[in-house]
Amino acid sequence: MTTRRINHLQTMLGPLFGWLGSYNAARAQAGPDACDFAVGNPHDMPLPGFGPTLAKHAAPEHKDWYAYKNNEAASQAHVARTLQARMGVAFEPENISMTNGAAGALHIAFNTILDPGDDVIINLPPWFLYESFIAAAGGVTVKVPVKADDYDLDVAAIAAAITPRTRAVVVNSPNNPTGRIYSAATLRALAAALSEASARHGRPIYLISDEAYNRILFDGRPFISPTLFYPHSLLIYTYGKTLLTPGQRLGYIALPPTMPERAELHRAIELAQFVNGFGFPSALMQYAMPDLENQIIDLELLQEKRDRMVGALRRFGYEMRVPEGTFYLLVRSPQADDAAFVQRLIGENIFCLPGSVCEIPGHFRISLTANEGMIERALPGFARAIAATG
Repeated sequence: MTTRRINHLQTMLGPLFGWLGSYNAARAQAGPDACDFAVGNPHDMPLPGFGPTLAKHAAPEHKDWYAYKNNEAASQAHVARTLQARMGVAFEPENISMTNGAAGALHIAFNTILDPGDDVIINLPPWFLYESFIAAAGGVTVKVPVKADDYDLDVAAIAAAITPRTRAVVVNSPNNPTGRIYSAATLRALAAALSEASARHGRPIYLISDEAYNRILFDGRPFISPTLFYPHSLLIYTYGKTLLTPGQRLGYIALPPTMPERAELHRAIELAQFVNGFGFPSALMQYAMPDLENQIIDLELLQEKRDRMVGALRRFGYEMRVPEGTFYLLVRSPQADDAAFVQRLIGENIFCLPGSVCEIPGHFRISLTANEGMIERALPGFARAIAATG
């Protein structure tokens, strides 16, 4: 990586790193009663079955148990069966690439499909590392805001942003940080726009479907994968959200059977995994995956926490849309300077993510992975903070 690119990445990540530094320093001083809603970390003990599942698979069964691993055939077959059951699509095991979570999958995907100077369209507000991952792969990020009233994709604006340099569009549904799940109608319109533009420019525009939260759904809502409507799609998934174990990296890239170039692209992905730091997940996580598949955080409790927070915050005067999925609330800041308001919350021993860090200034994000005790302790502080703004 060139010095120029490193400097560009440092500038790009400056707001995030600056916030992380101040957050870590303040959090270290806050003590055990701090109410930490800043990031999607666990604040309760892991799922009861998680540790025993890893222990079950940790004992080696043969001499190659912990030898070099890439895509374990059993892992690929399991993912293909799971996708078939959930989506009704016959994904082929040989087109599944096991990765170090969704972040590892995105890094590998961008390094596989991008040539230097290629454009990638992302939607604002985004997950805050998309742009740096694209830049690290030599790409250029093009930003298209979602619709302000309901956070839906602005398909017309995405279509207008496509040029001959466009190589990919990233869609994150359910969306972090808005909590929006995109409808079949929206996704069909997007697929039509990408198909038309691909034909016009003479090469496929890839749809990178970041589905990290596709099992964290509220109110009985179904999830519809964007990959169902567009053949040139890369489905990105991680187990770290459903298990709430972000420190244990396991995910995958799945290429749908409708993609004409899937075999060639899969080989290119595997090559990118080898040359980008051996980007395969650990042997243990791959062995354990089938037994971890049906373990999931308590969605009923998560929805109860969402409803408790939304109801209380609205009574205090905060404004927000009710999220349809993920474990986040995106709240309008009572002050235009969201960082200043988040600092005011720190004075109440409450930690949240400023919206400016994820390119939606004037808002802040709350993680519902906070435990119930934190929520109850924090609510009076949220009330005092908004009251103090006048």
